[in-house]
Amino acid sequence: MRFRFGVEGDLTTPSGDRLAVGDPRVVEFLSGLARRLLAPAVARRHPELGSLGYFLRPAELKRSVDRMTQRQDALVFPRGNVFHLPPANVDTIFVYSWAISALAGNHNVVRISSRSAGAAEVILEALRETPADPVIARTQRMVTYGYDDTVTAALSKWCDLRVIWGGDTAVDTIRKLPLRPSARDLTFPDRTSWAVLSVPGWRAADPAARRAAVVGFANDAYWFDQAACSSPRTVFLVGGRGTEAAELRAEFLQLLLDVVDRRGWTVDPAMAVEKRVNAYELAATGAATALDFPDNRVTAVTLAGAERAPRRWIGAGAFPFAEVDSLLGLAPAMNRQDQTVSHFGFTPAELGAFAVELGGRGVDRIVPFGSALTFGAIWDGYDLPGEFTRLTTLKVT
Repeated sequence: MRFRFGVEGDLTTPSGDRLAVGDPRVVEFLSGLARRLLAPAVARRHPELGSLGYFLRPAELKRSVDRMTQRQDALVFPRGNVFHLPPANVDTIFVYSWAISALAGNHNVVRISSRSAGAAEVILEALRETPADPVIARTQRMVTYGYDDTVTAALSKWCDLRVIWGGDTAVDTIRKLPLRPSARDLTFPDRTSWAVLSVPGWRAADPAARRAAVVGFANDAYWFDQAACSSPRTVFLVGGRGTEAAELRAEFLQLLLDVVDRRGWTVDPAMAVEKRVNAYELAATGAATALDFPDNRVTAVTLAGAERAPRRWIGAGAFPFAEVDSLLGLAPAMNRQDQTVSHFGFTPAELGAFAVELGGRGVDRIVPFGSALTFGAIWDGYDLPGEFTRLTTLKVT
């Protein structure tokens, strides 16, 4: 095991210098980290770090602290020791989880995958360079170690809350390692996300609005190679069929290719082959009725129906399309695995009715195109500031 920053102190012994919820020393450190991530040179190389830097701005941190502390019915304290196991395929997610927990005053250990690279290395370098009060080094650790159940088991016994990000198999594997009786897990398993596009709304939008929508969709899809849990997979064309839907799809794909060209995004040949194999598999099983390969970076699939939308990742830049008559008609196809629905062209009333129809059976987030990857204090249906704190009630009489 190697520590990525903060090396003094005993990992398993609570520090005598405790943090509090909303501790100013943590706020100062996270604000300094935000300034480094928002530096123009960093943002140009890794645009996704701009969103992370924005999340760590002082104003945003204050909102998170307010969510934790503005209660009249209880006193709010840190939950204690928190062990984070983030995924390797989304190399910024560990900062969101850790930052909220640190802001709650917890002692944190974050396991960083040895496969992390790119933006993750930039973040770790920024963490090392950001000035910090010594209490940060004593209570916040980023560690890297191989697949070692002994270490993971020891950290699991140490923690009061274990935060597991990853596929269902990873969650099940880690859950086999016991926690102390008073501890619990916060899990983020396999999720699937969708895009919904109103045919009437698209037709009513001007060319600039259409292009802006596709730029937002491209950011949602191509950052993290479409492998993030909130990246849109299938695109549902809502409220129009036949020629109307076909014309929208053709214009949408042409705009998407233009955006991809301008951004210089690429998909390597091996990924292009994998996408083609997966698309042919959808066709062979009857889930797809037509395939279109206009470019290595875009694979378009016509689905036999909304219920045939694949919930597994089939490759970067792979977009199955399905036509549905209304958002309400799409609701029966949603289930608890479904996380984010990103949208364009719908009225607030339509989106509200869709959320009510879902009734909590599936879909935790309904957001505009371009916001699918924007992390929030409420994620996967969890109020994270609440999850990372504990409450003490006090009654005098």
